[in-house]
Amino acid sequence: MKILYAIQGTGNGHLARAEDVIPVLRSYGDVDIFISGAQADIKLGYPVKYYSKGLSFFFGKNGGIDFLKTFKNNSTKEVYKEIKKFPVDKYELVINDFEPITAWACRKRDIPCVGLSHQTALLSPHVPKPKKIDPVGEWVLKSYAPVDKYVSFHFEQYDSNMFTPVIRRPIRESRVVEGDHYTVYLPAFDDKKLVPLLSKVKGINWQVFSKHAKKPYHTGRLSVYPVNKGAFAMSMAACKGILCGAGFETPAEALYMGKKLMVLPMKSQLEQHYNAEALKRMGVPVLKKLKKSSLEKVQAWIESDIRINVQYDDHTSDAVALAVAMGKR
Repeated sequence: MKILYAIQGTGNGHLARAEDVIPVLRSYGDVDIFISGAQADIKLGYPVKYYSKGLSFFFGKNGGIDFLKTFKNNSTKEVYKEIKKFPVDKYELVINDFEPITAWACRKRDIPCVGLSHQTALLSPHVPKPKKIDPVGEWVLKSYAPVDKYVSFHFEQYDSNMFTPVIRRPIRESRVVEGDHYTVYLPAFDDKKLVPLLSKVKGINWQVFSKHAKKPYHTGRLSVYPVNKGAFAMSMAACKGILCGAGFETPAEALYMGKKLMVLPMKSQLEQHYNAEALKRMGVPVLKKLKKSSLEKVQAWIESDIRINVQYDDHTSDAVALAVAMGKR
């Protein structure tokens, strides 16, 4: 079988999950890989046949999306051309991880396309929903990369075609210990904002991984590093706790390792508010904002020992098998 695996390249979580999905997918046939998006900091450890800028959201520096940069760096005309030209008809099956170009190309040419992503989980009526729903955000979730059939991942199994998270192999094989630092990954914040804020929390060692830092630097008890998947995995495995955005992969890995976790959803990013609601119901502390007045909550979290017990067995083969079976129907 000739298979195309289309991956969203905005953020690092999709590519991190792909590292475990690709070997399983290869057992079903010849697999070509397409990545669209321009905001990932990590490289995929497999040959990629197609690249595209796609439709990317660009992280800002103050907790949300940089809408001006997003507007300037996206061309709907170019994306439309790519949708018309992309050779999806060469493939018997397209597996789609929230990637818009192939999703729309398949829809226009009636090629089997099955979603395999976290975002499709949010289409289920059974997942926890934020109290405040953004109609535009809801439209993006449903229309950005539309698929008729899908297999999804979430923090808990809320529906029949849903699995618990894919935990990448380096995390599963890591030696988990409790060191003396806290790991921070808040890609929508500039480290120049994070450093003075976190420095006010006295007596704490912080390891901050920043999309905006070009090289490592240290100030007091705080160290800042550019994003690197190996160094980040090591930092998480040895930390006391993790302060991160309400994305999917990083909170899932923190839960898997039994680490204390606190999340801060990005502004104007509905998926993260869905995730934050699910995590909140599981008992994970959620920050609404990060400013000086928020530090009391951060301090209380540090002094607590809130840990959520989860059982994330490896269901990657089961999820891929279901997605391939759906594509054959």
